[in-house]
Amino acid sequence: MIFLFRLLARVPLPWMQRLGVVFGWLVWWMAPDYRRRFRANAAAAGFTPAQYRPAIGAAGAMAAELPWLWSRPRGESVLPRIVRWEGAEGFEAAMNERKGVIFITPHLGSWELCGQAVAERYECTYGPLTALYRPPRKAWMAELVKGSRDRAGLQMLPTSVAGVRGLIRSLRAGGYTGMLPDQVPPLGQGVWAPFFGRPAYTMTLLQRLAQQTGAHVFLCVCERLRGARYAIRFEAFDGTAMSDPRSTPEQAATALNAGVEALIRRLPGQYVWDYARFKQPKAEAPESAAA
Repeated sequence: MIFLFRLLARVPLPWMQRLGVVFGWLVWWMAPDYRRRFRANAAAAGFTPAQYRPAIGAAGAMAAELPWLWSRPRGESVLPRIVRWEGAEGFEAAMNERKGVIFITPHLGSWELCGQAVAERYECTYGPLTALYRPPRKAWMAELVKGSRDRAGLQMLPTSVAGVRGLIRSLRAGGYTGMLPDQVPPLGQGVWAPFFGRPAYTMTLLQRLAQQTGAHVFLCVCERLRGARYAIRFEAFDGTAMSDPRSTPEQAATALNAGVEALIRRLPGQYVWDYARFKQPKAEAPESAAA
């Protein structure tokens, strides 16, 4: 499997994306449970088939990008040639204040490429991007994913108490981190808040990080464009609930979900609609719980 993955990494990215679109549609027609879940989530969020249909192929394109993203040769990067930046001036101005920055990017567009691109672009200016990382349970997958995380400008910390403390130290020192805000956290590490009109268990870690460090919060999305090109957009998070110590976890989670919704409404054709966003949280061992 690892050999095949690395072999696919040598295929030009535009070809892989086209194959991925075909693969996305094959999965759509061959997996009825996936199709029902996809349709139900998108319809419940208020989107029409015309709006969410491009996400079928986009899901395949996302999967087809992974061999290249995870196994591409180290050294000179091609990312500056294929990524367009929008709103980066606001992110840079916030970083220059040395208060730290948290940018949040949901399961939308190419979030895997987003982290790599941000880290490569800003490592020399602001140091490495520090982020939490949970290795996959399967050994072969863990080796592949480790290659994607072990790259220039990325400093990965375990999803544990020690890892969260390291992240807090980095932000207090003026560093930056990226987080997936629409993951379902373990039981006890979130609260229930509306997401497209339905209760979703939502992380409270973001609020705690923002309040404890005073870091700026940005929304970020990496839109997949034609011709294997991308647009990474930053925008300041519009809302004080995340950083105001007087706000409740429920208020902060509601504001967080509203920000994620706004991003998805702009690009419903690139959201991962089959993601089980509304599932019940699972319990986790105490050592892995966020401080």
